[in-house]
Amino acid sequence: MKDKIVVALGGNALGKTPVEQLELVKRTAKPIVDLIAEGHEVVLAHGNGPQVGMINLAMATSAGSDSGTPDMPFPECGAMSQGYIGYHLQNAIREELLNRDMQIPVATVITQVIVDKDDPAFENPTKPIGAFYSKEEADVLIETKGYDMVEDAGRGWRRVVPSPKPVDVAEKDTVMALVEKNHVVISVGGGGIPVVQEGNKLVGVPAVIDKDFASSKLAEIVDADYLIILTAVEQVAINFGKENEKWLAELNMEECNQYIEEGHFAPGSMLPKVKACMAFAESKPGRRALITSLEKAADGIAGKTGTLIKM
Repeated sequence: MKDKIVVALGGNALGKTPVEQLELVKRTAKPIVDLIAEGHEVVLAHGNGPQVGMINLAMATSAGSDSGTPDMPFPECGAMSQGYIGYHLQNAIREELLNRDMQIPVATVITQVIVDKDDPAFENPTKPIGAFYSKEEADVLIETKGYDMVEDAGRGWRRVVPSPKPVDVAEKDTVMALVEKNHVVISVGGGGIPVVQEGNKLVGVPAVIDKDFASSKLAEIVDADYLIILTAVEQVAINFGKENEKWLAELNMEECNQYIEEGHFAPGSMLPKVKACMAFAESKPGRRALITSLEKAADGIAGKTGTLIKM
C-alpha cells in the first residue's frame, strides 16, 4: 500500500529571487513527481524566509519613499509570498506531471495557521526578518512603529517577530477535500499566515510560524503516514562537522531527547526539524518522519537513506 506523505521543502529547493526560483522549482518538481509516480499521495509545504524578507523590504522601502505606497503589514507579506511561491511550484509540478502523461491537478491553497494569542512566544520575539539597519535607524523604527529590534551578529540591527506554535489550519477542510480528490496540494507555505481567532474573525499577527512545525501539524491533520522534511543533508548527524561526526539512519524518542539535551542540533537549523518530526511521530501509532535531502526523498521512503524518526 502506498503512503500519504507531507513533504516540507527546505530553502535549498527555492531561490532567493524570482528568476532563480523559477529555475530551481523545475529541478524540485522532478523528485516530487517521482513520489507521485510511485503512487503516493503528496501534500507540499515550503519555507519562505528569503521571499517574505524580500517582499517586506520592498514594501517598506516604497512606503518610506514619496511613492504613496502604504506600509504593508507582515501577515499580508506572508500571503503574498505564499501566492508567489505557490504559483511557481504548482506550474513546475504540473508541467512535470504532464511530461509524464499524468493528468493530476495541482493547486496552492493560501493558508492561515491559527496560533494561540497567549503563546509565550509573543512575549519574546526572536525571529529576525527584513533588512539590516544602523543603530540610529533602528531607534527610529522602535519609536515610530513600535518594532522590536535586535543587533544581529555585527551586521546591523533587524526587526524580530514572535514565532508561535501552530494550533490549527483554518483551511484544513479545503486541503483535505482536494487531497481526497487526488489533487496535489501546496499548503502552509512559509509556516502559514499566522492568525488568532477572535470570535468568528481571524486576525493576522506579525509573526513567523516555523515551517517545520506547521508541516508537522498539517501532516497530523491530513492523517499522513509520512512527514518528510527536506534539507541540505542526506541524514541527521551528531557531532556535526567534528572528527567524531556520526550520521544517523534511525532515531527513537529517547535518542532524540538525549541528543537534544546534549546540544547536537542547532536551534536555527536541525533542532526544529527533529522536534517537528518527533511531534508527528508521537501524534499517532505507526506514523513515521524522515529527514533527508530532496534528491534522496524516494530512497528515504524505500529505507535506503535519510534519518527515520519513529516511536
